[in-house]
Amino acid sequence: MSTHTDVIIGLEIHCQLNTRTKLFCGCSTDYKTDGPNTHVCPVCLGLPGALPMINNKAVEYGLRVAKALNLEVPEESEFARKNYFYPDLPKGYQITMYDRPLAVWGHLDIEGEEGEKRVRITRIHLEEDPGKLVHKGGAGRAAYTLVDYNRSGIPLIEIVTEPDLRSPKEARRFLNKLRATLEYLGVFDGERDGALRVDANISIKGSERVEVKNITSYKGVEKALTFEITRQKSLIRRGMAVQRETRHFQEGRGVTTAGRSKESETDYRYFPEPDLRPLRVTDWLEQIPLPELPDARRDRFMAEFGISLNHARTLTGDLRLAEFYEALAAKVDPVLAATWTADILLGELNYRDMPVTAVPLDHVADLVTIAGAGTVTDRVAVDVLRALLDAVVSGETPTMPSEYVAKHNLGKGEADAFSAVIDEVIAENEAAVADYRAGKRPALNFLVGQVMKKTRGRADPKEITPLIAARIDTGEGT
Repeated sequence: MSTHTDVIIGLEIHCQLNTRTKLFCGCSTDYKTDGPNTHVCPVCLGLPGALPMINNKAVEYGLRVAKALNLEVPEESEFARKNYFYPDLPKGYQITMYDRPLAVWGHLDIEGEEGEKRVRITRIHLEEDPGKLVHKGGAGRAAYTLVDYNRSGIPLIEIVTEPDLRSPKEARRFLNKLRATLEYLGVFDGERDGALRVDANISIKGSERVEVKNITSYKGVEKALTFEITRQKSLIRRGMAVQRETRHFQEGRGVTTAGRSKESETDYRYFPEPDLRPLRVTDWLEQIPLPELPDARRDRFMAEFGISLNHARTLTGDLRLAEFYEALAAKVDPVLAATWTADILLGELNYRDMPVTAVPLDHVADLVTIAGAGTVTDRVAVDVLRALLDAVVSGETPTMPSEYVAKHNLGKGEADAFSAVIDEVIAENEAAVADYRAGKRPALNFLVGQVMKKTRGRADPKEITPLIAARIDTGEGT
């Protein structure tokens, strides 16, 4: 039986750069709300006689990424033509970089399966995106297919790793860290549809390598790799050979299916792009400042706010979340703010598929303040947060939490005020009382839960638990 040390994973990640215009022409990249084929010109359509002109901002963004990922920038890099036929590639070739990429040999450190881990990055290069096929009625069932060239020429950066990853979880962590780094650099917007696409190369030690193409979500990468590891190990256990091939991931079914046989590099007949001069951009590097990156911000949060490593990692793993937390920490106790943001708010946002940028900061600050002051119990505070987020999702104007608590009489009550409720719960739950007397601790938790339910969370479980236990131990209320 293979272990995770037998799994070998390398990634090729295509990221859309946040430029205003395409890589080789002046067409706008902001086309999402416009009709198909409305942002095209002779260059991105590949018409005869059209000459590409390099977008300096795309090169600058590529160099910014190279610097952040510790890559070396060669004296000279060069674009090439990658020749292949496909309906969304009207030129019959893609302009990319081949044997002379923009930058080589860097690394990104992640939290691996066995602690801090360095993942080597082989190269990064610039290339243009092809167009997009639209299968009316769905792939496989469409009566016809349309081609939209709005995406043709969108600038991409391809980041290629060494096969240093050993599990789907490590691959997911690498992608999360990479996305955060690119967003901190201001060159990438992970919220854009199709902004990140991954080709994953995976093999079991001693067997052939399989490439899973065009995975478009972070969860999809983890699922595709998990399926492929299981499939390949199953073949090996049955004495069958793993074929070297390209496969596609069907996210809805969670499976990979065979595609075409893998082309070799010679099939693409690469040759230098004759219409673009080689790039000599090493002099630019000194002029490109780097912002504070995720690891540096994590360390600063720990030193400045006194929060734990786990909280700091979570909060800095997403630029928008980090900015939200830092603004919240300026208004309330930073440690309490970290607990609320990382442990509670983030889960509620994920449940609603809601961005943190939609959360009203002053409302959360008010909630954290009254929770920290003990004005409400933790349970009520969470319920108030849920009501707040639900109001935002519904498009309503949310009530300030302190006002909401007062309006619905949800303030925390003194434990002694709940004596009657405690007696009522003990009387109504004889079986649980008997279980507790028999030494079953969960029965006491059940009774506490019943009191919480009757008081709508206004009773503090830490305060009423000993009262319930004392009532039963002394025979009061039974």
